[in-house]
Amino acid sequence: MGNGKLAIVTGASTGIGFEIAHIAAQEGYDLLVVADEPLINNAADDLKAHGTNVISIEADLATFEGNDQLLAAANGRPIDLLIANAGRGLGRAFIDQDVAVWRRVIDTNVTGTTYLLQKVAQQMVGRNEGRILITGSIAGLMPGSFQAVYNGTKAYLDSFSYALREELRDTNITVTVLMPGATETEFFDRADLLDTKVGTQEKDDPAKVARDGWDAMMSGAGHVVSGWKNKLQAAMSHVMPDSVLAKMHSNMAEPGTAKE
Repeated sequence: MGNGKLAIVTGASTGIGFEIAHIAAQEGYDLLVVADEPLINNAADDLKAHGTNVISIEADLATFEGNDQLLAAANGRPIDLLIANAGRGLGRAFIDQDVAVWRRVIDTNVTGTTYLLQKVAQQMVGRNEGRILITGSIAGLMPGSFQAVYNGTKAYLDSFSYALREELRDTNITVTVLMPGATETEFFDRADLLDTKVGTQEKDDPAKVARDGWDAMMSGAGHVVSGWKNKLQAAMSHVMPDSVLAKMHSNMAEPGTAKE
């Protein structure tokens, strides 16, 4: 039985976004799910098993037009939850990366996400009601050698979420940032990281990460770091020099660091 409320989940075709969408459906939310690949329609079919209304949109969230397409699909309904989860990774040395590829990472993770957040937050403020969950990362807490652009985008999102939360402190809108570590998703294949230590090591369960994010959002928490190893890594990032953190990241993400 639905609760009459609407949740938007971006990047919902696989991984953390797909798992959060399942939780929202189980909790009775109607869903508007979006990704930039046809697989989003298969994901929607799975989500409909929970008995709520599910609309899937294939759109390029790196563009304003793609985000406008998503918002138009809400058809004027109030957005009760926004899970801004869509993101794109990129490994290997920055100087070797194609400009179009690293620009797409920034356009997806930063520009498109910021645009969507502004549009939805404006609507939520008009009603003085709503919850926002942004998928940041503990990667945003450290210089990302061999993932320099990606970590930079996550540093932006981690910071932006706290700033927006403070600006909305006198409203009934909450902003939460989810900071996962390495999670078992298609991210590492898509980011060309399968020959790295971080790409081959044991990773966190996306369903557990999704549950941590959901619970933090619903409680109105400012952030959540999912997993005790990631909590330790996050704590270390606050006390270690950036030069040391950058070297540590090289040991995880430099091509050829995967164990034989």
